[in-house]
Amino acid sequence: MENTNKDFVTIRLAGQLCGVPVLTVHDVLSEQMITSVPLAPSAVEGVLNLRGRIVTAINLRKRLGLGVQDTGNVGMSIVVEYNGEPYSLLIDSVGDVMSFPDESFERNPVTLDQRWQEVSSGIYRMDGELLVILDVEKLLNFGKGQAAAA
Repeated sequence: MENTNKDFVTIRLAGQLCGVPVLTVHDVLSEQMITSVPLAPSAVEGVLNLRGRIVTAINLRKRLGLGVQDTGNVGMSIVVEYNGEPYSLLIDSVGDVMSFPDESFERNPVTLDQRWQEVSSGIYRMDGELLVILDVEKLLNFGKGQAAAA
């Protein structure tokens, strides 16, 4: 049986190291001009123009109820596609692309914060830190009920 690896773009959000499958990431952006959208759910920061495409910007801190980022930090985002539409996920910072063997993938531990469990497909254990693997579909599939509660 062949050993295979999975590659992830690492990001930081409220101090937590997270991974997004590299094949789902289309772009990494520095701070962009975002136009707000009236009556949008609170996690929707607005829309931005990316090479002529309108991209919905989702504030992951608001989406996960993690509090406001320090004002000194420059916001970054990664662009992913979900159901054929591009979404810009606003994050604190982008790290490296990391590769992990399939066999070291674990299900979410029960001790993992509930907010992360709801949007994670599992974890990888690193030296002194957990890499929480974000499930883009779970992250973007928030309905009116969740938006109203935010």
